[in-house]
Order: sequence, then C-alpha cells, then structure tokens
Amino acid sequence: MSPAFDPGGLADRIAGGEPLALARGISHVENESDGFEALLDRLDGRTGRARRIGITGPPGAGKSTLTAALTRHYLEQSLKVGIVAVDPTSPFTGGALLGDRIRMGELSTEPGVFIRSMASRGSLGGLATATREAADLMDAAGYDRVILETLGVGQAELDIAISADTTAVVLVPESGDGVQAMKAGLMEVADLFVINKSDRPGADRLEKEIAVIMSIRFANRPAGGSGGGAGGSGDGAGGPDGADEAWRMPITQTVAPEARGVEEFAAHLDRHFDWLRSTGKLEAHRRAARLRRAHDALLRRSQRDAQRIWRRAAPETLDSGASPYAIARRLYEEFRETLRGT
Repeated sequence: MSPAFDPGGLADRIAGGEPLALARGISHVENESDGFEALLDRLDGRTGRARRIGITGPPGAGKSTLTAALTRHYLEQSLKVGIVAVDPTSPFTGGALLGDRIRMGELSTEPGVFIRSMASRGSLGGLATATREAADLMDAAGYDRVILETLGVGQAELDIAISADTTAVVLVPESGDGVQAMKAGLMEVADLFVINKSDRPGADRLEKEIAVIMSIRFANRPAGGSGGGAGGSGDGAGGPDGADEAWRMPITQTVAPEARGVEEFAAHLDRHFDWLRSTGKLEAHRRAARLRRAHDALLRRSQRDAQRIWRRAAPETLDSGASPYAIARRLYEEFRETLRGT
C-alpha cells in the first residue's frame, strides 16, 4: 500500500492547474494510495467541463500520430489538452511501455499539454482501470479537451464507448474490407471514422465500403433503436418534437504526419458534441458514465477486501484438505461478515 497523503491539499493544487500536482494525483489513483478516493471525491464537482475524445482502432493505425496532430490543432485554438495513452503492461515491471509517450514526445514540452501513459494492467477493454479517473483529474485541472488513446488490441476496445463523449475509430487502407472491420466490433463503438494514412492505395475503396455498411445499418435500424458509441449512431430518438435526429457518422481521410484532414476531423468532433448536447444525449451519456464509475469503484473496494481475506486465510485453509469450492464458500462467508462489520 502506498503511503498516505493529504487529499485536500493536493486537490486544491490540482484545481489550481499545477501539472506536478496532477501527475502526483494520477499516480496516487493508479497505486490506490490511502486517500485516493477522497481526492477524487473532492474534485468531483469540478468535472464535466472538458470534452472527452476517444481514439481507438487496430494496432498500427497511427493513433498516436493522429492524437498528436489533433492536439496541435487544439493548441492553435488556445485550448489546453490532456492525453491519457494506454500502453501495454510490461511483463517485468507491470508498468507501461512508453511507446505512446515517445511518439508524442515533442508535445510533452508544450505549455497547455499534459501527457500521461498508463499501463493496461490486463484490462481487456482497451483502457486501464484508472483511465477514467485520470481523465476526471485532468478535467478538474482545467484541461479543455481530454483525449483517451486506447491500447489498440482490436476486438476488446469497448470500454471507451462509455468513457468518452465522442469515439473515433481509426482505420488504415490495409485494415481490410469494411465487413471484416465490422466483425471486429470496432465499428460498434464508433461515432465517426478516420481513415489514416490515406495517401496509401485503397483509402477511397475502404471509405466507400464503410459508407455502404453504415447506410445499410441506418436503413435497417428499428424505430427508436440504438447502436454505435456515445452518440448511438442509429438512435432515432430525436428532439422534443420527436423528429428523427439520428447521427450519421462521417468518414474523414487523414495523413496525420502532415496534418492533412485533421482540421476536418476536429470539425466533425465538434459537430458530434453539438449534436449530443442539442438532443439531450450528452447528459444521458455522462450520467451512464458516472454510474459506471460508481460500479467500478464498488467492485474495486470489494476486491481489495476480498484480497485481504485471501492473503490472510488462504494458506491455512488450503492446508485443511478441503476442496477449492469449499474453501471459496468459507472465505466468501468471511467476506460477508467483514461487510456486515463495516
């Protein structure tokens, strides 16, 4: 267990926009230091101001380069940008392999940019366990945009749909045909698509395939149905007059190292956020995200208590010769007693 710290004092410094305090706060959250939940609790009222953008897609799609180009675009608009880059976990140290930080290294010295690499630590959803809470801290610290760049493991990148206001799925011409991308599940979380490295052959063909698939999905969606990411690409629940205001997902071609298409990409992100806000979906989505965080916090607390009981009782219980299922029942009863005692 990490040493205790002063949550109140650190919260004030984070709210004041101190990068060092923000870095320490995220470390306490990642390490689950004594008092880290009190820190998050104190800053909760300052969240909800930043727009959260998810960047996901298969490995090799150029997500980090695109994130860097989008960040530079926001800096030109005098916006502050926080980036959480989820990296694979080192098999030796359990820490992040800092590939994303290396690729975005030039940005790390820019005023108004805060970059944090986080280890996935076995998370199958493409996001580290503490990613949402790190985004909360960046939000509370006054960053205007928080970009969540996921691990890029393919089919398991679904957590981002509820963690971000807008989710962009990044593909490349070599990703294969649109049907295969659809099967991978990434298209299910998309609010918009980016075909990066579009100077390579096949970009136009991939765009047409994605457009055809999405047209079929939109035409066949049930009335009032939903699909897609935060915006629900097929959501037919319109505004107050009941009109169909479903979000039709745009496709942008980019060449990230040259910033080609990045301005158009940013404009689509703005359009989607405005659509969410005008239809009332932004409030509903963020409420669902808060419920998810409360659920995760409950599970994490339960897991910590269960681990303490396991470490204390498991060796002795195993020596009793009981079956694994009998051991589990006994420890579960002890866990329940612990809960009653609190």
